[in-house]
Amino acid sequence: VQLQASGGGLVQAGGSLRLSCVASGRTSFSNYNMGWFRQAPGKEREFVAAVAAASWSGSTTNYADSVKGRFTISRDNAKKTVYLQMNSLKPADTAIYYCAADQGYLNTGGYGVDYWGKGTLVTVSS
Repeated sequence: VQLQASGGGLVQAGGSLRLSCVASGRTSFSNYNMGWFRQAPGKEREFVAAVAAASWSGSTTNYADSVKGRFTISRDNAKKTVYLQMNSLKPADTAIYYCAADQGYLNTGGYGVDYWGKGTLVTVSS
């Protein structure tokens, strides 16, 4: 499974961006739990959001406290794509954002994740 993230860029504080992550290869995308993580310069990777496979827990979503109410994760299984809509962006959201896929439990620590995509850089200016 290959994951390709896109949609990053430079935005002013208060602005919005939508990240996309497309899966390719031999994959039953709908069976994967999908998530977004981020890593800011000089900081450890952190969990952002996840959306479960329908077969896992009915496509439920989970968010880090720091993004609740501002970010929305969604998936389109027909397009093998997971999205991250980011609103009310803050400079603290500046990071490289990575998508992740796991056929099992998507560990919010990012450990043991089956597949990672290459990141997309989000820069929020003040």
